[in-house]
Amino acid sequence: MALGLMLAAITPALAEKAPLADTQLSDPAKEAQAKALMETIRCVECQGQAISDSNADIAGNMRSLIRERIKAGESPEQVRGWLIQRYGDYISYDPPLGGATWPLWAAPFVLLAIGIVIARSSFRRKR
Repeated sequence: MALGLMLAAITPALAEKAPLADTQLSDPAKEAQAKALMETIRCVECQGQAISDSNADIAGNMRSLIRERIKAGESPEQVRGWLIQRYGDYISYDPPLGGATWPLWAAPFVLLAIGIVIARSSFRRKR
């Protein structure tokens, strides 16, 4: 039992980090594509932070995965699509317009309209 607990405690330390998590690609154009994509993908652990800024292990794995896929020739849009398919629309800071996300897209316009109505009524009362 004690041996099992010790192994459980040191296993994360022995785990190999994702190979391309913090290593840039040799092709500057592909690295630029990968970095641009990483800034638009949300860390599933941190939830409010892009994977490019996160120190979470899963963010490192996702950075590595993005670099591997782009290095293999996939476009950033294909990689984004795969990530959205795997993790859902929430993973993207720019979710696609759809049945579940239309309130996100409509909210700024609705709030702007409400603000205009409030401002107009406020100015009319002051006259």
